[in-house]
Amino acid sequence: MEVLERYEPLIDDVDAFYAACERPLPSVVRVNTIKTTVERARRALDDEGIPYEPTAWNPRVLKLPDTQPGSNWPYFHGWLHGQEEVSAVPATVLDPEPGERVWDACAAPGSKTTQLAAMMEDSGLLVATDNNLGRISALRSNAERLGVTNVGITREDARNHSLKPWDGEEYDRALVDVPCSCEGTIRKNPDTLDEWSFDHVEGIAGIQKGILRRAIQATREGGTVVYSTCTFAPEENEAVLDHALAEEDCEMVPFDLDLESAPGITEWQGRTYDDSVREAKRIYPHHNDTGGFFCAKLEVTG
Repeated sequence: MEVLERYEPLIDDVDAFYAACERPLPSVVRVNTIKTTVERARRALDDEGIPYEPTAWNPRVLKLPDTQPGSNWPYFHGWLHGQEEVSAVPATVLDPEPGERVWDACAAPGSKTTQLAAMMEDSGLLVATDNNLGRISALRSNAERLGVTNVGITREDARNHSLKPWDGEEYDRALVDVPCSCEGTIRKNPDTLDEWSFDHVEGIAGIQKGILRRAIQATREGGTVVYSTCTFAPEENEAVLDHALAEEDCEMVPFDLDLESAPGITEWQGRTYDDSVREAKRIYPHHNDTGGFFCAKLEVTG
């Protein structure tokens, strides 16, 4: 927990924050509406005697307090998918429409990709990119189990993503859920912080800037880009947004989210960021009994 001490000035209730970080993460599933409806999935859980708790902010997300997500037939048949609650936030904020062109820039292992496909009603074009062959295998497996057919999967560095295989046409929306230092996943991965280093934070921030830059460039004017991480580090969050706002044609967009959160910060360890990064949302583990998360919404302006 020593690594997290650097963030104490940002947190409203430090004791509650540390207490939440030390508790196991609740089991959560997302209803896959490509194969079923929320009502049918809930009836199936009722019939199997599996208790669940609906989440107030997203009807497709259910908590399973006493059950492992994959240990029931609705999961096996692709009605449900195990997905951490805050992991469902960025696709919800991106809010794709059926028939649109959407890019998931860091897609594997596919929880957010398949969520996007369901929100698009498995129509339009969903391009899912990753550069890790093993993780792409998991992405393909999840897409098949959940019945996704509108996805095209590419293995490439998202910083160099090409539109040519997709007729060269820009995307309507892009999801940029980047690789990060993963500090917010400590509740499910207690060893996450053991190998933490500031050099890694600085190094991966450079990669994040490159991926976000390419997503903005590949999205049409007036289109939407959502940037998200599962880390608390401002170097990977507000600093990356600040860089994009200065270098690319984009602007921050306010958004509503029925989860407790804190606004983005505009100052950190002697650095200042664009005032508009306040529109981003920081979700801490003690706010909603979830993992830690960061999410921001951008509109492409040119």
